[in-house]
Amino acid sequence: MSQTNHQLGLIALIKRSRPINLITGPIIYSMIFPLLLLDAFVSFYQWTCFPIYGIPKLLRKDFIIFDRQELQYLDWISKSHCTYCAYGVGIVAFASAVIGATEAYFCPIKHKINQCPTSHLNNHYIDFVEPTGYDFDAHLEQLRLAETKAKT
Repeated sequence: MSQTNHQLGLIALIKRSRPINLITGPIIYSMIFPLLLLDAFVSFYQWTCFPIYGIPKLLRKDFIIFDRQELQYLDWISKSHCTYCAYGVGIVAFASAVIGATEAYFCPIKHKINQCPTSHLNNHYIDFVEPTGYDFDAHLEQLRLAETKAKT
């Protein structure tokens, strides 16, 4: 099956778009400003605080994946939409992972009521302690030592 490059000009794009997309487009794209701020703050936070506590740094490139520009069948407008979404989804995933690593270091306690959707749990959650009758400080120290040994 051949992939055709469907190049579109701006006028053709406007003609093919639904009016609601044209109306909400500026609102959707205005989210770039909080995303850029989130990226800057989370990156700065990780860069300054993670080394202090010995928390392994996460790489942004593992979360932000720009690969749809290679798709020949997408026009330049669609590729720019894909770039925006890849950045937005990647930055939110990166921020979530940084916060999860922070939670794993400072407060690895499971929720008392197990109503938290599994999609909201970070990768470290399985190692978190149960919330009842536990020597939290001893377990926390044990987790931190295990993390330190894993890095070396």
